[in-house]
Amino acid sequence: MSDAGLRDPLPLARALIRCPSVTPADGGALDVLQAALVRLGFACHRLPFAETGTARVDNLYARRGEAAPNFCFAGHTDVVPAGDRARWTREPFAATVEGGILYGRGASDMKGALAAFVAAVARFDASGKTGGGSISLLVTGDEEGPAVNGTRKVLAWLAARGETLDACLVGEPTNPETLGETVKVGRRGSLNGTLRVVGTQGHVAYPHLADNPLPRLVALLHALAALPLDEGTESFQPSNFEITAIDAGNEAPNVIPAEATARFNVRFNDCHTGARLERLLRAALDEAGTPYELTVAVSGEAFLTPPGRLRTVVARAVAEATGRTPAFGTAGGTSDARFIKDHCPVVEFGLIGRTMHKADECVPVAALETLTDIYRRVLERYFAA
Repeated sequence: MSDAGLRDPLPLARALIRCPSVTPADGGALDVLQAALVRLGFACHRLPFAETGTARVDNLYARRGEAAPNFCFAGHTDVVPAGDRARWTREPFAATVEGGILYGRGASDMKGALAAFVAAVARFDASGKTGGGSISLLVTGDEEGPAVNGTRKVLAWLAARGETLDACLVGEPTNPETLGETVKVGRRGSLNGTLRVVGTQGHVAYPHLADNPLPRLVALLHALAALPLDEGTESFQPSNFEITAIDAGNEAPNVIPAEATARFNVRFNDCHTGARLERLLRAALDEAGTPYELTVAVSGEAFLTPPGRLRTVVARAVAEATGRTPAFGTAGGTSDARFIKDHCPVVEFGLIGRTMHKADECVPVAALETLTDIYRRVLERYFAA
C-alpha cells in the first residue's frame, strides 16, 4: 500500500480485521498498524507487558514530531471472541465488503476507527495544513480484557520517559445509531462487589439443626438494592446497582447450603468515588444486622472532561462533516479513557456501536469515510495557528 493509498481507510481496516486479535492475542494486528505508521513517518515503540498470573500483552506507542503539543489518538486492536460462528452470515475475520457494508469482528469496535485515524493523518499531510506539534497513537491489545497490561502501563512508561500527552481522542464507538450523534466527554465509574454469607449445612427436613445463609443473603441484597444512591447530575444519569449472580454451590435439592455468595456491579456517576460508594454499601449492610463478608474492586472512577479546547475542536469537526450538532454524553460502559484522564484532557468519538460485540459486526464503508474526514478536521483545527 502506497502512502497515497493510506488516505483510504478501507484497505487498512480490512487488513486489521483479518488479524484474529482476540484478547490477549495480537494476531499480527500491531504489525499491520505499525507498517502503515512507519510509512507516515512515525517512530514506533512496541511495548510488551506481563504480570505474574496474567497473559503477556503487546502494545504500541507511535509518535511523529518532538514538539508540543502532543495530540494523541488512543485505541485498541484486540477484539472480543467471535462466539458461535453459526450466527455469523460472513466469516468474522474475513473482512467481507457487501452492499457498501464492511463486516467483521472489530469493524465497529474499533479497528475501523484506527484505520480512519491513520487515513486522516495521511490526508492531513496531503492538505499542507500541518502545524507545529506532534501526533501520537497509543494502541493497546488489552482493552477488551483485564486492562492491566495495556494502556495503564504504556502511560507509566511515557511518564518515566518524561513524555507527556496534551490532548487525547479515543476512537471507541460512541454513536448509537447515526454518525455524529454523541461525543463522550466522561464515563461512569464501575464497582464490582462479591457478598458472602456463611451458614451451617444441614438437611432441609431439619432446619433447626442448620443455618440457611440464603434468606440472609437475599435480605442483604434487598438492602443494597433499596439504597438511594443519587438522582443523577446534569452530565450523568443516576448510578445503578445490579445483581449479576447468586450462587450457593448446591446441587442437592434436600440440602441447606453452608454458604452463599452474590456478585453485583454499581455503575456510578461523579456524585461518588469508589471509596465513598464502598462506605455507603458497607453502612447499609451493617444496618441490616447480619454477619457478611464483602470484597470490592473498582475498575474505574467516574470522570468528566470539562468544556475546553478539545471538546470544542471535536464537536465542531463532527458538525462540519456530518451537519449534526453532537450531544456531549457520558453513558455506557468503561473505556481506557478512565486511565488517560489522569494525564490529559480526553474525549471519545468513533463509529456506530449498534453491532459491536455482536455476530455480523459491521460498519458502512461510507461511515468509515466520514469518520476519516472528521478526524482530519480535528487535526486541522487542533494544530491551526
